[in-house]
Amino acid sequence: MPTELPESAAPPPTEAGESSPAPSRRTFIATTAVGGAVVAGGVIGGTILADSHEANAAGAPPSSQVSLTVNGKRRTVTVDNRTSLLDLLREHFDLTGSKKGCNAGACGACTVLVDGRRVNSCLTLAVRLEGAEVTTIEGLAEGDELHPLQKAFIEQDAFQCGYCTPGQIMSGVGCIEEGHTGSSEEIREWMSGNICRCGCYVKIVRAVEQTAGRK
Repeated sequence: MPTELPESAAPPPTEAGESSPAPSRRTFIATTAVGGAVVAGGVIGGTILADSHEANAAGAPPSSQVSLTVNGKRRTVTVDNRTSLLDLLREHFDLTGSKKGCNAGACGACTVLVDGRRVNSCLTLAVRLEGAEVTTIEGLAEGDELHPLQKAFIEQDAFQCGYCTPGQIMSGVGCIEEGHTGSSEEIREWMSGNICRCGCYVKIVRAVEQTAGRK
């Protein structure tokens, strides 16, 4: 059974000139459990909870401000330091074209271009991109004019469910700009980080070849 606490945690008063006894173990536990403190000669009270603002500040995760250019538009936002570029794009900028597949960098569905290079946005911390230029699937077309690779994907019927398509197209654009389109084998090698569960690899390669001018 739990031990009952005394009605008052403070020691009984002492006669004048009589020294106060040291607090008992029971008194110490009773007072410190509710935020009080024991001092020589008696007990002083304490607050049970810290100021709510201080408590919130202590529990808040570290955050930073980052400024970057996304699809030609300068954006500045304060985010949790653990926020990935993918979550920044989807949850803060409402750019949901980049898909969250494995969220571990293994499927390529989240591929975007950062300063012209392909990256898995799920593995890229947003706070490390200060001053960077990010291009997502939403930024490829110029108005109503689709990017040549977007057109090629339609013409070659290079997608089925379409979930991986944004990442495939962004990776294909990067592959072309990097000059890795010398053969279908080379394209497959440099696009191997992008998985298509529908199995449209042959048509994806054809679309990249068409855009690169090989067919």
